[in-house]
Amino acid sequence: MQRVVYSNLLVEFTLLNISILTVFFLKNFLFAASGHKPILLGEVLVFIGIFNLVWGFIILINRDQNFYISNERKKKIKSFILSAFMFIGIISTVAIIFKIEYFNRTTFLLPILLFSILNIISFSILVDIKRRKKTSLSFSKVLLIGSSHKWKNIQLLADSFRKKGIDLVGFLDTNDSHKSKLGDIDVLGQVDQLEQFLDQLQVDELFIVGGTLSEKEIKSIAKKADFKGKRVNIIPETPMFAGNILKPYSLDGLPLFQYRQTPLDEFSNYFLKRVFDIFFSLTVLILLLPLFLVISLIILADGKGSIFYTPLRKGEAGNVFRCFKFRTMRVCDDPIAGTKSTVKNDPRITFIGKFLRKYDMDELPQFLNVLRGDMSVVGPRPHRVNLDKDFRKIVNDYMVRHYVKPGITGWAQVNGWRGPTVTDEQKKKRVWHDLWYIENWNFVLDIKIIFLTVFSRKTRINAF
Repeated sequence: MQRVVYSNLLVEFTLLNISILTVFFLKNFLFAASGHKPILLGEVLVFIGIFNLVWGFIILINRDQNFYISNERKKKIKSFILSAFMFIGIISTVAIIFKIEYFNRTTFLLPILLFSILNIISFSILVDIKRRKKTSLSFSKVLLIGSSHKWKNIQLLADSFRKKGIDLVGFLDTNDSHKSKLGDIDVLGQVDQLEQFLDQLQVDELFIVGGTLSEKEIKSIAKKADFKGKRVNIIPETPMFAGNILKPYSLDGLPLFQYRQTPLDEFSNYFLKRVFDIFFSLTVLILLLPLFLVISLIILADGKGSIFYTPLRKGEAGNVFRCFKFRTMRVCDDPIAGTKSTVKNDPRITFIGKFLRKYDMDELPQFLNVLRGDMSVVGPRPHRVNLDKDFRKIVNDYMVRHYVKPGITGWAQVNGWRGPTVTDEQKKKRVWHDLWYIENWNFVLDIKIIFLTVFSRKTRINAF
């Protein structure tokens, strides 16, 4: 789902900058014809910077991720018009406060007018494509669970899903009805086949019809879903079904409860986190480029082998990616099928590798993973594929870690729970710290973790 949001944001900011450049090009063309002084490149860059910052601020306070995955054209057009007026108001205020004389009416009205028109056209075309193909471009697929005999609004929910750009892959029935269809929804089988279908189908979330199942049945389904790393939403018979980890929200006026909703589910929060990740990673990579070159040369001089070690790791939603590290061993474990963990005084570690690992400098190339979108600066550390299987046997909620992007550093690491995962306590403590971070995320907490990563001795207790 986030891929769709980011791709829409990319289109939006691209159209904004095209509009600015088009208006300035035409103005300079007219100025040249009339003998007036042309607008300088520096002024254009100032406009581009200010316009992009203001539009990013408007998106942050005025949008959520449902705006980008929704197929509701009227709501989007209203939002674009409102955002355009907000933009004009903010730019006018900035021009007055900072006395920017070349912020005349045509300079900022024409780009935003052209941008709004292009934005409405592009999103209208996208909605038409979705409706014509009768499919979702959100990459969000859901499985519905309940009783076909007791709940009469299944088709209504399916229509709401489609309107929001969500694919309903099928229905699991609590009754042995032998139906193959409920309206235009495929009945895949019975609820006791849930684990089988979670392995076979590409499903992102489960929706449970709460009024048709007992509390024991719902908890059993939620437990199986957590084990597979799938989110659970509960559709209540009444809005009274609630608990400490159930958060209410509305889908076209239909009350739903999401199991384990996190702060990063809020569009403004994950947008802020992603923007911070990009700027922080770019800053680190630019400032430490000379250090990267020195480390690379020392690694090459210290022994045969490549500069980088790129093992496969599990990321957000269970996706596998290549994690970049500086090579610290003479003989590295297989990047794909490796199962051998590092131990204290490991004879495979090179001379420079000991230093790099002690101060976490071998992890620096992972800022490239952050820019690629595989990781975040702060989050649960990514584990090898075989460790995932091992961990979830010990900690039932382990796969909940995959609700967010893995991080270069994390809450578990700065609290001393890094390194070996031999005992059950080591595994549980690491996962519990990761889950606490996911459920209690805020931007200040990320800054605190980054600070502790650099300056706290506790972070390097088990560094080897």
